[in-house]
Amino acid sequence: MNFDWDPQPVLPGSQRTEFYWEGPRGTGAKLASALRGWEHLRYEVTEDAGLGTDGGRWMHTPDLGIFFAQTDTVGNTVIPEDRVRYAMDVAGANAIELHRELRLALGQAWDDELEAFRHASQDSAVVWLHQVG
Repeated sequence: MNFDWDPQPVLPGSQRTEFYWEGPRGTGAKLASALRGWEHLRYEVTEDAGLGTDGGRWMHTPDLGIFFAQTDTVGNTVIPEDRVRYAMDVAGANAIELHRELRLALGQAWDDELEAFRHASQDSAVVWLHQVG
């Protein structure tokens, strides 16, 4: 499979590509795992939720490493109850610490770092892949 690479204006000398895919449940985890060994890459893999299944989102930056979150049917990040309870336990009565813990649970640092890289130029090509069966 070949990708069309374009210059990434946010980081001179780097390249960017977008790859849209469809496949069986679990493909997102396989893609993120395959990319994980390339520690210098910034990437996002999104697997949409399906009938009776949660979706997932994997984000990676060289500085932060990898982050995973469940997503609902409209793409919202879902924080499991145990993670919310952990954040409350760690924070106690400290609202600033609770805010910090919830931002961590939402992957805010990854979103903040990747946001500038998400904006494609008008010339970016998109590859659509479909799998049947």
